[in-house]
Amino acid sequence: MAAQGSLVMWRAVFAALGLLMVATLVYTLATDGSPFRLELFTPWMVATLADFYVNVIAISAWVIYKEANWVSSAVWVVLLFCFGSAVTCAYIVKKLLEVTSAGSSQDPLDLLFIRQGNLSQRKCSYVVIGRVIFSILGIFMAAVVTYTVITDGLPFRKELLTPWMAATLIDFYINVFAISVWVAHKESSWISTTIWIVLLICFGSITTCGYIVIQLFKVSYQDPIYHVLLNSHSKRSSDGLILNDGLEVSSSVSAFSWAD
Repeated sequence: MAAQGSLVMWRAVFAALGLLMVATLVYTLATDGSPFRLELFTPWMVATLADFYVNVIAISAWVIYKEANWVSSAVWVVLLFCFGSAVTCAYIVKKLLEVTSAGSSQDPLDLLFIRQGNLSQRKCSYVVIGRVIFSILGIFMAAVVTYTVITDGLPFRKELLTPWMAATLIDFYINVFAISVWVAHKESSWISTTIWIVLLICFGSITTCGYIVIQLFKVSYQDPIYHVLLNSHSKRSSDGLILNDGLEVSSSVSAFSWAD
């Protein structure tokens, strides 16, 4: 029952956030017009958009891992880049709706983060590429923020908070919330969870990239890729039973099934 309650809660939370973002976009379009106006692209708006899209890249990497084929992956990634956190929430709700509970106490976030089917099929063959890409993205974002502070001053100025900047920040922080859910699931203590979430709120995608790189350095090339996504307890449970044909079965996850 606890797992079922958690499942319903997360569906409701992300559905509400998705609707909030859609309402924000519609309201801002109606009251402030199109966002594709040159005067809106101030230095801090450009920096915020860069920060936003680095987080989108991180979420897109998870979506690509989750999807069974490149066509669906490409569609979702394009939608993420076009519509941001509204699509992030829609994707998460869709995946949560594919999870059904049979009364287990297993956290449904385990099955949200890992992919369907043969979990051991995708190894960490791309771990080095991931380390390099997210290291570069983190350094790039740190350079963008530093340059913008030097050339345009601090961002805490009233004139910067235009309607479209406000909408972008809401979009940005909904994605930060989604990433924070993963971080909270990964971390073993509330202290480390709180520290990482505060860093995510304050430094955005710089922290996202740093956290991902740290997690990638914690796995070996022989480990299945889901080790990056799950906490140590969930990894032990998922590693507990592996069939001879390579299909992974977890006694703690067996009470869940993927709906057709």
